Amino acid sequence: MASKSLSIFVHSFLLFMIGLSVGIISTSYRLNNFSSFPFTVPASIFPISTRSSLSLPQSPPPPLLPLNATKKLDEKKSLEPHNMTDDELLRLAAATSSSAAKTFKDVAKVAFMFLTPGPLPLAPLWEKFFEGHQHLFSIYIHTHPSYNQSFPDTSVFYGRRIPSKAVFWGTISMIEAERRLLANALLDLSNQRFVLLSDSCIPLFNFTTTYHYLMASTLSFLQSYDDPRKPGRGRYSRRMSPAITVQQWRKGSQWFEIRRDLAAKIVSDKKYYAVFRDHCLPPCYSDEHYLPTLVNILWPDATSNRSVTWVDWSRAGSHPRKFGWIDVKLEVLDKIRFGGKECVYSGNPTRICFLFARKFLPNTSGPLLRLAPSLLA
Repeated sequence: MASKSLSIFVHSFLLFMIGLSVGIISTSYRLNNFSSFPFTVPASIFPISTRSSLSLPQSPPPPLLPLNATKKLDEKKSLEPHNMTDDELLRLAAATSSSAAKTFKDVAKVAFMFLTPGPLPLAPLWEKFFEGHQHLFSIYIHTHPSYNQSFPDTSVFYGRRIPSKAVFWGTISMIEAERRLLANALLDLSNQRFVLLSDSCIPLFNFTTTYHYLMASTLSFLQSYDDPRKPGRGRYSRRMSPAITVQQWRKGSQWFEIRRDLAAKIVSDKKYYAVFRDHCLPPCYSDEHYLPTLVNILWPDATSNRSVTWVDWSRAGSHPRKFGWIDVKLEVLDKIRFGGKECVYSGNPTRICFLFARKFLPNTSGPLLRLAPSLLA
């Protein structure tokens, strides 16, 4: 009887050791296949990377705050109010960014800048996206000045509105709002990347993936290309010369993600902004031409020449396709996330080209929340 028990014990022990060895080999295989990441890859990234190749550059990871610092930062949610004019704000932001460029040693944060007429109907999804990462992001909201609703004090959006002015589609007021957002965000020295978003934008990946994708890149993500057609060069005015020539004229998506050094150049610009203000009138639309042209003139090698915000322009017209609740399916979102054409990331091809998508209508909030565990896993 004792011999039989010993045999069972030995057999069980051998099975345990075999299982342990398989687990170690499996874990080693997974980690080796993600050796291209210059930082510790959280488990939440594994499902993404097994479905599409994401190659990040070999560079030091961004600094991280100790865990006990998170609560302290989380308590400071409201922006400090100010009554500066736009000119005063832009000058202060440019000066602050310039003087602090070489002294920054804090944690690097991403500034998420929302340009919206009023409410943020997709805020519940963004709350899920930001949850648990308060020390790695800042939020800035530009609304119509007459909008007076507020978020509860438990929300990440609480107290994050900046002093704003009315914005009208297709006018220079769009650029003024973007510069206003950038200037406010530049006052926080820890903001190192700046993302422009609308009220109809959604995140396509979890926060960790998004943060590392942006921080590990040495380039900004801003589209700028020469379009010889009427919607491109056809919008150029000869009155812009000699400050801006037709050869320098560029077009691109309004929705950008840029580094701090480029953001500082944008808020410092007076020369080219004045040319656009005076001469880019409909059918010239500043939001499609100002930044692409400015970057092409001042710093053409600073960007990857693409946007990380996906938009469907497959239908003819002046506005992209809108997505309603019936369109919110995981297979549709996965096609956006992984099914597009390849792009270049830090010199390597990848199919993960977009981190955000638009235009999603307010009635998609519920369906998107139901998909959040899969979308933001």
